[in-house]
Amino acid sequence: MRLLGIPTVTDRMLQQAVLQVINGRFEFEFSDYSFGFRPRKNLHQAVLKAQGYINDGSQHIVDIDLKTFFDEVNHCYLLQLLYRKIKCPETLRLIRKWLRSPILIDWKLVKRRKGVPQGSPLSPLLSNIMLHELDRELERQGLRFVRYADDFSIYTKTKEAARKVGNAIYKFLKKKLKLSINREKSGIRRPVNFTILGFGFVPTYVKGEKGKYQLVVSDKSWKKLKQKLKTITRKTTPMSFDERIQKLNEVQRGWVNNFRMASIYNKLNDLDGWIRNRLRYCIWHHWKKPERKRRSLIRLGIDHDHAYAWSRTRMGGWAVAQSPILGTTITLVRLKKRSYISMLDIYKRISPQLNEPLYTRPVRTVV
Repeated sequence: MRLLGIPTVTDRMLQQAVLQVINGRFEFEFSDYSFGFRPRKNLHQAVLKAQGYINDGSQHIVDIDLKTFFDEVNHCYLLQLLYRKIKCPETLRLIRKWLRSPILIDWKLVKRRKGVPQGSPLSPLLSNIMLHELDRELERQGLRFVRYADDFSIYTKTKEAARKVGNAIYKFLKKKLKLSINREKSGIRRPVNFTILGFGFVPTYVKGEKGKYQLVVSDKSWKKLKQKLKTITRKTTPMSFDERIQKLNEVQRGWVNNFRMASIYNKLNDLDGWIRNRLRYCIWHHWKKPERKRRSLIRLGIDHDHAYAWSRTRMGGWAVAQSPILGTTITLVRLKKRSYISMLDIYKRISPQLNEPLYTRPVRTVV
């Protein structure tokens, strides 16, 4: 459970105004290796930077997960960091009130003495200000690292160096920033066991590319996507077919755009077939009565005898959806006429260099 702080319209407007004013005072100081919630910085740059480190030989990765970071931020230390750049007492008093505003838990207002409320426009900047101190410490030690909001990882050449760095950073976080580490999710990883922002790494197995890794989508991200698609294409979900297609296209387009850099062509092809069968199942379920199924199959081009036999079949709906009777009638062409777009088509539009292997593309460096 996350403690969300959803501000009112007035507070949201005021927080956005404060953000636009103070953001410029901190932005120019932030590290080049911090990619979260910053102008002209994005998730893809962070992932490509991590891939560049790994392919350069830094394959012992210190993966650190901060335990409930947004709920553990020390107010006093954060306000001290803000005071370095903001000398206006009214602004600091206003920010302090937002930080201290009570939160509703089990219908009771609970006072806050630590933590940054998630859900406000100001929260991403405050988290970056707090963790900028971590960035400075990592840069002071000359370490290779990538940080996206509270997710960060350090890249070293040897396991001994990784263990030494991990212990030093653990002490720094605990003593200086008053932040704790989730020991179960933190540790020293190899590229094949490491994920960053939903991406994983696998060896290329290409001649002359030994020790190089290409991007793939992590198993957890695939499962989350499939769960979303299941909810949308579930036959009992109360939606019209057009609403279902619209929602499906929105989710697919967003997901493919997010993971377009990974090698996902073959998996998308398999997933598209599964989604189309789910849609056919929804249509078959919507026809309900045998007579309506018979008439619908005839309209789709099935002869009367086969239409009658299939409309009275005792096969389950999912089995019918995968059968030739629906595969040859509710075709991809007919689904496209109803505005359906396959994930593979979205991927081809977004990735014009589809035929070029992803691991051979030059890694963009962020200056």
